Amino acid sequence: MHGDTAAATSALHRLFRHDWNRQMREHPLTASDLGDRRFNDRWPDRSLAAIERAHAADANALAALRRIDRAALDPQDRISYDLFEWQHEDAEDAYRFHEYLFPLNQLGGIQTAGDYAQTLRFATAKDYADWLHRLQTFGTYMDQTIALLRLGIAEGYTLPRVVAARIPPQIALNVVADPTRSPFYAPFAKIPSTVDAADAHRLRVAARGAIATVVVPAYRRLGRFFAEDYLPHCRTSIAADALPDGPAYYAYLVRHFTTTNLTPAEVHAIGVAKVAQIHRQMLAIIRQVHFAGGFQAFLRYLRTSPRFYYRKPAHLLEAYEAQAKIIDPLLVTEFHRLPRIPWGIKVIPADQAPNTYPAYSYPPAADGSRAAYMFVNLYKPQTRPKYEIPVLTCHEGRPGHALQLSLATEMRGLPKFRRFGYYNAYGEGWALYAEVLCGEMGVYRTPYQRFGALSYQSWRAVRLVVDTGIHSEGWTRQQAVDYMKANTALSDQNIQTEVDRYIAWPGQSLSYMIGEMTILKLRAEARSALGARFDIKAFNDEILSGGTLPMSVLIRAVHAWIARTAAAAPAEAPVRGTVRPDRR
Repeated sequence: MHGDTAAATSALHRLFRHDWNRQMREHPLTASDLGDRRFNDRWPDRSLAAIERAHAADANALAALRRIDRAALDPQDRISYDLFEWQHEDAEDAYRFHEYLFPLNQLGGIQTAGDYAQTLRFATAKDYADWLHRLQTFGTYMDQTIALLRLGIAEGYTLPRVVAARIPPQIALNVVADPTRSPFYAPFAKIPSTVDAADAHRLRVAARGAIATVVVPAYRRLGRFFAEDYLPHCRTSIAADALPDGPAYYAYLVRHFTTTNLTPAEVHAIGVAKVAQIHRQMLAIIRQVHFAGGFQAFLRYLRTSPRFYYRKPAHLLEAYEAQAKIIDPLLVTEFHRLPRIPWGIKVIPADQAPNTYPAYSYPPAADGSRAAYMFVNLYKPQTRPKYEIPVLTCHEGRPGHALQLSLATEMRGLPKFRRFGYYNAYGEGWALYAEVLCGEMGVYRTPYQRFGALSYQSWRAVRLVVDTGIHSEGWTRQQAVDYMKANTALSDQNIQTEVDRYIAWPGQSLSYMIGEMTILKLRAEARSALGARFDIKAFNDEILSGGTLPMSVLIRAVHAWIARTAAAAPAEAPVRGTVRPDRR
């Protein structure tokens, strides 16, 4: 290795290691999630002083990066350089727009902190002692969170009232008379026999005491503050552009979540066109099943006919588990490489279920102590259609998030911030592309399942219209609800929850369709350039090979792969498996 290259490479990776350790120290819950137990007894420090220190450290890391000669690095390290720069520039923007003043919303925050008890590892006495210390110090974490919310009131950075109103019931679930009924106590109810019996007894007694004297009073403080101070000051506007410097803030969020330079107006127009395209495909299926009415009548039929719904949560869970078993054997037709990490299905906690997604994915722990999981929502099964189960399993399970996140975790030779980082446009774009792959694999076996898959595609296209409509086009909440009802087969329950999600989390929902459209465009380019040499397995492996990437970086990487493949493979040698029979 050339001297300049060696020095630049060494400095780069030294910076990566130092910054990663700093990030884990600042985000101890993330560290615990990843299996890094160095900070296992801590909550995040949400004091203003800590926020200022983190901001200064981000600026220092960016300055240190720019002292490294990028031109002296090899191609893979140049990608890492660019990603590190993008992340830290993005962090500076987030600080500038005071994002730290939104420490919670109805989708999550300190009011759901007890749910960590379900996902962290509890195997040794120290694991329990660390959790106990977190319980004993929870009051400081709560008071810092309340202080940020109070500062948000003073500076005009508050949640919209329509979504903030969903939070008090979540807080109330933590105010329990019996400490053993608290979600924070769950690990102590099942201490393994490998922990000394006397230690186990001591830990249980101490945990009950900490929950009764620290945790529950902290939630009472939050409940009073939320009811008496925060909710009365919440903004009546639902739009991000109503916040201080709001239009610039929303434009930043669009860039952040799509990892592109698209403007809100451009995204809105893309969405309108995409919704119309998918609508035509949905009409074709309505004709195929010989339904007598029109589009809206068909949607009403899907939303109201008992044939499309389970009555019992247990039956809904069994259907998800069965669907996963159907999909898994088909993956070999799409990938050369599959994860070694196992995956499974779990149930979304009851305190979250009424206000959250139909399902979500949870990544595996970096140390292999936890598998990948798809969490499914069993709340009101009569609102969760059977025909959506295949596409949702493809998205959150495999070949979607549970596959992509597991492969990223297994990668070696990349800096940790690339293995465990996450860009929404890539991760959600991949999961939405996985829905398309499942159609090509023959997963959607009935016209209704194919309509459900199209409805999910339309749902993500609708998001481009609705999110930008709410936050930059002046839409009301009812306009957003009506637009979703008119263009998707989602149930009313899901539509209400989804619209409130877009209100609370501006821009995030744009990442799905923008990411998928980018991947599909790259696949079309590869197929056109390579002809008979195009191998779907190799293409999918290439998309997954570098960890999560911003779209601009992914485009450059795939174009380089196309050039290498064209140069290496003989034109007359078609690759097996590139032409699929029509399994529909």
